[in-house]
Amino acid sequence: MGAYILRRLLLVIPTLLGIMIINFALIQFVPGGPIEQILAELEGGGDVFEGISGGGNELVNSGDSGYIGGRGLPADFIADLEREFGFDKPPLERFLNMMWNYVRFDFGESYFRSISVFDLVMEKMPVSITLGLWSTLIAYMISIPLGIKKAVRDGTPFDTWTSGAIIVGYAIPGFLFAILLIVLFAGGSYWRIFPLRGLTSATFDDLSLIGQVLDYFWHIALPVLASTIAAFATLTLLTKNSFLDEIKKQYVITARAKGLSEARVLYGHVFRNAMLIVISGFPALFIGVFFGGSLIIETLFSLDGLGRLGFEAVVARDYPVVFGTLFAFSLLGLVVGIITDLTYVLIDPRIDFEARN
Repeated sequence: MGAYILRRLLLVIPTLLGIMIINFALIQFVPGGPIEQILAELEGGGDVFEGISGGGNELVNSGDSGYIGGRGLPADFIADLEREFGFDKPPLERFLNMMWNYVRFDFGESYFRSISVFDLVMEKMPVSITLGLWSTLIAYMISIPLGIKKAVRDGTPFDTWTSGAIIVGYAIPGFLFAILLIVLFAGGSYWRIFPLRGLTSATFDDLSLIGQVLDYFWHIALPVLASTIAAFATLTLLTKNSFLDEIKKQYVITARAKGLSEARVLYGHVFRNAMLIVISGFPALFIGVFFGGSLIIETLFSLDGLGRLGFEAVVARDYPVVFGTLFAFSLLGLVVGIITDLTYVLIDPRIDFEARN
């Protein structure tokens, strides 16, 4: 197993390098880089980070009618900007310098915010951890028992009605379900039961420990529920189908013929084999909810997390934030994939990755 883990770890290097090369190359063809963004602001095109509170330093008051930007910016000023942002160097040199810094986990500083990329990500991390962790845990805690029960009672009215509810849940987009929750329970048109902004209340620090815990769950209830709905539906059907495939196999019939209880057959024999395909979807589910699928949810519930950070960085062409987060999260996703393979072995010792040619 050690040799397999070593091979997988070594494979991370070219995979991560390929991801960075492709994205860096694509960025070179995208119009409106950071220099163009700043020039547009100086010439009266509006704030580069419009709508973002606590943004970067103001470069100039574009409302000043006497500013030289109205008559065209001098070439040496533009050259100074390119030198400051590193765009006076060839793309290959910029890429190599960037990767050397990233290998040392030095992600640089945001172009438009006076803060390092690492500190910026750490600042937004609590929101994404909340949405990703709780959504994944709730999805697994509900979907696996429900999927098993649906497999055992396949074809019964219980299976039919729950399948209908799951299909409806899967068909409803997460953002639409979030809007429905806001309208019903967050003061939209009916009841104002849950808050609509932030992870905690303004008086959070003054509360007792139990009060802080309750306040935290009170704030995250609606966004977590909205993030869970689609993953819950997919995982339930996946669990059911996995168990149905295993229940029909010969070893289950043999186990029942030996007089084993139904619980012993399901959880002692079937569960270990059926859970392999469910576990294989864990990295994609967790990483997707954690890093990629929370933009709209964060916006609707006024949460400032990694989803909004990534979107705003792309719009503003804040390349240190874009590439820094891409590198870190790609590396994390690859490592989680290796951990998933190790989980396979823990669940079913018959799996031996080193035995494969």
